[in-house]
Amino acid sequence: MIANGQNVEDWKNNILKDVEGIRQILLSAKRVAVLGIRSEKDCSRPAFYVPQYLVSAGLEVIPVPVHDLKVDEVLGQPVFRRLADIPGELDLVDVFRRSEDIPAHLDDLLAKKPTAVWFQSGIRNDEIAERLARAGIKVVQDRCLMVDHRRYANHERH
Repeated sequence: MIANGQNVEDWKNNILKDVEGIRQILLSAKRVAVLGIRSEKDCSRPAFYVPQYLVSAGLEVIPVPVHDLKVDEVLGQPVFRRLADIPGELDLVDVFRRSEDIPAHLDDLLAKKPTAVWFQSGIRNDEIAERLARAGIKVVQDRCLMVDHRRYANHERH
């Protein structure tokens, strides 16, 4: 179906499932906000060690904790309480929130409008993914950013 010269199904191209689309997001990402990051006291949790890996791989990581509300800094970076409060553009928002908790962050994600949003392994919310995709934001669901970065991007950066 065509409306206003555009295929109304074009938003589906923003839901990334193919290796090449995912690889392109990973290769272009330099500035990543981590929504739901954990602090150093939770160093054994993926919400800490995945962002820690991203820092070691040379990415700028901006912490947006939702659990550790008394923490002012994670991985040596000042924390932000909302994505919209982060100055500048974001290439990627890595989401460590339960699927049912993501709707509470939709307005913040749409306000910030990063290039892409990545729902970590085990996290899937098709309704929110569609809303983001319709807003022109690329979405990856239910994949580990660290695993995919190691597989598709890390060797190409060095």
